[in-house]
Amino acid sequence: MDHPVKRLQQALETWQPPQVPPDIPQGDMPGDKVWIGPQSIAKGKVAFRAALPLLVQALENNPCSKAVLSVSGGSGVGKTCVSALLTYYLNQLGVGAFTLSGDNYPRRFPELNDAERTRIFRLGGVRGMVREGVYTPERAALLKELQQKDLDPDPAQCAEYPWLAAYQKAGREELFQYLGTEQEQEYEQIEQVLRQFKEGQEKIWLKRMGRDDTALWYEEKDFSKISVVVLEWTHGNSGKFDGVDVPILLSSTPAETREYRLARGRDANADTAFITMVLELEQQKLEARAPFAQVIVSKSCELLNYEQYKQQMAAGR
Repeated sequence: MDHPVKRLQQALETWQPPQVPPDIPQGDMPGDKVWIGPQSIAKGKVAFRAALPLLVQALENNPCSKAVLSVSGGSGVGKTCVSALLTYYLNQLGVGAFTLSGDNYPRRFPELNDAERTRIFRLGGVRGMVREGVYTPERAALLKELQQKDLDPDPAQCAEYPWLAAYQKAGREELFQYLGTEQEQEYEQIEQVLRQFKEGQEKIWLKRMGRDDTALWYEEKDFSKISVVVLEWTHGNSGKFDGVDVPILLSSTPAETREYRLARGRDANADTAFITMVLELEQQKLEARAPFAQVIVSKSCELLNYEQYKQQMAAGR
């Protein structure tokens, strides 16, 4: 077999996207389904062509000829589909590739993590009201009613309850300090897996996490024929762990992200005020790290530089 670098160097000149069957292999996140639509294929082509020369360089720089791509972006933006396509394209070229889902590496399973996010937001919000001098027993009772209806994070409620603005501001600030940090994600575990892979370890134990407390197990994966890991994860460009060679960002505005998430239907509460707020906070973090992405692809499948990305984000608010 040709060396993976040689195969990719040939592809730099001649690559044309192969026909994509409907059942291409997907990532290793339990329960995930991949629907490969025309937009995903268009995004995948653009991302793959842009990543190829960077991938060649990364493979050349690693003594074991191993490299890691990450595909990050807002929830529902197409990370799963594009990651599956990148892996498929590499395997079709004879370069062994594997999709690793970072969603297996939170510290809490989804329901518990949602509860922790809510706890942090609400506690921070109440403390903020006390700090700002707007907390009273009467308002506490009204706040409880809003909380029971899951309306406490909704900015529209501030028109009727002006004091709620202090609660929401403080709660958002506290939640921002938690989302995507080491408190929420097992970055050290992801980093260990990537380090073992890039050092040439052939058998690596990978964590699997489903959607409840019984769905947690490990599987041993044989990486002996794998040259490229495609890490599919919202936090793949967070800078909180080492091991990624080529960070790819799939760009979307918060409104686009919410639309994607609803269409995808992974979570029943995709359009609640709380989830909307979480997506907005995650968007801030993604935007802050965008200068470190080596490849940025827009919703309309265009390759963007950082200045163009900033303009799109400003226009999409």
